[in-house]
Amino acid sequence: MDKRIRLSHRKRRSPLQKVKRSRAFFQCDPKPVVSVIIPVMNEQRTLAGVIREAARVHPKTEIIVVANGCTDGSVRLARRLGAIVLEYKDPLGHDVPRAIGARHAKGEVLLFVDGDMVVPARDLRPFTAAVLSGIDVALNDYDGPVQSQEAHPVVSAKHTLNSFLGRPDIKGASLTAVPHALSRHAVLKIGFEALEKPPLAQVAAVLGGLEIQAVHSVNVGRLNRPRTRLRQQGKGDLLTAIVIGDHLEAAQLLLNRLGPRGGFSDLGRLRERVR
Repeated sequence: MDKRIRLSHRKRRSPLQKVKRSRAFFQCDPKPVVSVIIPVMNEQRTLAGVIREAARVHPKTEIIVVANGCTDGSVRLARRLGAIVLEYKDPLGHDVPRAIGARHAKGEVLLFVDGDMVVPARDLRPFTAAVLSGIDVALNDYDGPVQSQEAHPVVSAKHTLNSFLGRPDIKGASLTAVPHALSRHAVLKIGFEALEKPPLAQVAAVLGGLEIQAVHSVNVGRLNRPRTRLRQQGKGDLLTAIVIGDHLEAAQLLLNRLGPRGGFSDLGRLRERVR
């Protein structure tokens, strides 16, 4: 075969074919310390890299892929690489796969990543190490693009919620952003259902007195691939609306628990003297 033709065939190999050729397998530990949870929806292009980096996080690891609404080779690829695969034919919703993966996890540390961005293992280990050292919730110390003249509404929502929670020190760090890790104790305290809406989980974590820290910065804005097609179809704005809605629901929960001022004082105002 002509050399140029061979090179052309090599470039066109799918991720699944590349895995078969390299025979790169991972075996989940039966008694894991770390459970890595990866929601996946048609992420065949990046999934192999995500799983391989996750496998290097800790010697005793299980990898749980929650495949929802996949129509490509993601499920076969994940199984071929040795991950535990929870397959759902229909899309589950934006953050629902995190809660499902957490329910099936056996580790003492639950590390959450996404299937569409390859985060190197060296940038994942600080989150698991923090939880193993006693932190309940280890967040990504990433504020988002705060230097721009007009802040993105999701960035503003994160900063605002943390201020309401009395945690302005963590700025825009949020359970909405990956990577992040939780202890098993934290997950049981927060509740699996709350993980379906990360801002609600963050409120539950703070009100529950859990130890929360932003431990390491991963610029997911740079790693996350552009979703031009989604923006063209208007779905990018829909996702923003969903995340903002979750933050508003979290703020309402906080007001219900702490009163109409969210726990803030009235600054000594004598309202009865106002005419």
